[in-house]
Amino acid sequence: MPHIKSAKKRMELSRLWTARNRSARARVRTAVKRVREAPDAETARSRLPTAISLLDRAAQRRLIHPNRVARMKSQLHTRVNSLDAGS
Repeated sequence: MPHIKSAKKRMELSRLWTARNRSARARVRTAVKRVREAPDAETARSRLPTAISLLDRAAQRRLIHPNRVARMKSQLHTRVNSLDAGS
């Protein structure tokens, strides 16, 4: 446990940001999962913009590495397009 006031403050802020980051990453994972597990192409296509928006924000805040976000977006687009082709 820190004794110095600034160290106590940093510890509390670290705890706060850790919780925020965990929540944001969970929202991204949920949105991506909803696109991947969409029952049909129309549903997947309607959920895609939300997932991409959350991914872009996560990359901008460096919650997820930007290259990984680019790869995930590409995979989502490929998935949605393959559902369209299968219909």
